[in-house]
Amino acid sequence: MSLHEPVHSDEPTRVRQLVSQFFDNQSGADVGPDGLDVLLSVGADARDDCAVYDIGSPMSLVVGSDYVRGPKFILHELGHLSDFDIGYYLAVANISDIAAMGATPIGLLSVIRYPHEMDDAGFRQVVAGIHQACADFGTLNVGGDIGNAERLILSGTALGVCPPGKVLRRSGARPGDLLCVTGACGLLGAAVAYFPRRGTFPRTLPADSEQKLLDSWKKPRARVAEGRVLARKPYATACQDTSDGLKATIEQLRGASGVGFRVNARDVPVDPVVRDVADLMGVDPLALTMSASSDFQLAFTVAADDLAACRAEFTSTGLDFTVIGEATEDGEALVVDDNGVRPLPGVAWKHQKSDISLLASGSEDT
Repeated sequence: MSLHEPVHSDEPTRVRQLVSQFFDNQSGADVGPDGLDVLLSVGADARDDCAVYDIGSPMSLVVGSDYVRGPKFILHELGHLSDFDIGYYLAVANISDIAAMGATPIGLLSVIRYPHEMDDAGFRQVVAGIHQACADFGTLNVGGDIGNAERLILSGTALGVCPPGKVLRRSGARPGDLLCVTGACGLLGAAVAYFPRRGTFPRTLPADSEQKLLDSWKKPRARVAEGRVLARKPYATACQDTSDGLKATIEQLRGASGVGFRVNARDVPVDPVVRDVADLMGVDPLALTMSASSDFQLAFTVAADDLAACRAEFTSTGLDFTVIGEATEDGEALVVDDNGVRPLPGVAWKHQKSDISLLASGSEDT
């Protein structure tokens, strides 16, 4: 057999030979942050049916779950993302939900269902991506489920902890609170808007711009540190990650809190590469920035009186955020620009049947 010929081991062999190295020496690890007493007494290295956490001090346990679409992941289908990248993304998508609640991740459960045609190398890369993302955010992949399926199916469940009463919710914004975001949105959506149609545009982006778009998918960042700062005092009256896009996030915060929002267009950070993609598409850069995109920024509200202290806390830890608007009493989500007041631009994510390459222009059938 050639050294380069794909190998397709059975499930027990994959678990025994390809996965075990990522689970070594977990049992007995102290995973409790901020003085919280959490011990992973039985990790995936023990090969039991479940992981076991010994929890000593009072705390809130935060649990979130997300699914990745497998073969319908358009940039993966096009060859721009590797199996490692998909595994990494799966972990971050789940950890980001924990971060948005102000919690610190203590573990991830992953489901990897793969088709028969996926060889050992591809399977190992998915697991390696999950493992690396967990390591990058200070947590562990503590097991889950592995087995065959008719197609690649990836899902995860993240576990996190925070002190009692400190968890962040979507429902606490009040009129007069300031609406903030931890960074520019829309890069991941712009990548999906650009690459499937790359050959149809009158020009292509410079190589460094294309790489920035792909890097937004390859190494996304869950805002764990930012979430912990917001929950510590707590500063944030409401918080959510922007994994459905900024417009969808604002609308969801509005609905949960029973307030309106007025966003100042000139204050919304627009990444230069998103602006360039919008120009190629012939759409409003703000619309593309706010449209469906799998960004993991945090959008949050903070009382005006707490803004200076919150900013100082962010700055002291090397973090930043931008104020982009204000919560209102009227219940509407609006943007203010030089032409007046209008509804938020862009198209929010609503689990469309197809990819989001045309969503920013509003021409995709949902």
